[in-house]
Amino acid sequence: MMIHAILADDEVLARQKLRQLLRDEPEIKIVGEGASASETIDLVRATAPELLFLDIRMPGMDGFDIIGKLSVGSDSVVPRIIFTTAYDCYALRAFEIHAVDYLLKPFTSERLHSAVQRAREEIYTSKENAGRSNGRTQYPPAYTTRIVFKSHGRILFLPVSDIRWIRAEENYARICTGTEKHLLRETMSHLEEKLDPQMFLRVHRSAIVNLQYLKEVRTEPSGEFTVVLVDGQKIAMSRSFHARISEWMARS
Repeated sequence: MMIHAILADDEVLARQKLRQLLRDEPEIKIVGEGASASETIDLVRATAPELLFLDIRMPGMDGFDIIGKLSVGSDSVVPRIIFTTAYDCYALRAFEIHAVDYLLKPFTSERLHSAVQRAREEIYTSKENAGRSNGRTQYPPAYTTRIVFKSHGRILFLPVSDIRWIRAEENYARICTGTEKHLLRETMSHLEEKLDPQMFLRVHRSAIVNLQYLKEVRTEPSGEFTVVLVDGQKIAMSRSFHARISEWMARS
């Protein structure tokens, strides 16, 4: 199955380089190239590609504005987005809108292949599960596979499979892996929306656990519930969330 793609970049040489690198990706079929925001919007609406390679700084408007324009309308379909840019300062915003990947120029063929592979998996999964409306495929929102954030001057890409549990700390969220802890300015509700409910379960107003690391749920002598992870970590479970465990077990 071919994946139709559009290249959007105001630099001719950048589009040429990307086109050359994509020759090694036989499933990618380039159906158009846009050198400005208006050209890109018109191309996407005319060809309905599955994938858009998008520069962020474009004449007329930036890449985020382009996505906003494409999102307008009840029958709009926004393609999967791989950003290609020389600027690293937009990475967090890119992943907040669920971009497939964020490629910093100049990028290698290996780095591009990794991004294309991720896009391919998301597109194929979406097509398998998508319903159809008025003859057009509607893509359901995908749950995030990575959380991207800044830490000590670095941009970190943390696979969600590495997360063991998340704890609320005032206006922040503490993300705990097996070896590290990271503090994000993020709400628990927003994080919960991003995470696959088949993998993550909210057990308390201030705690989310990764079910891969769940060992047992205990009923304490006091009648309160406690979640125990495989490393022995104990997390309080509120009564209002206890029913979720039963629902999850019924689905499993």
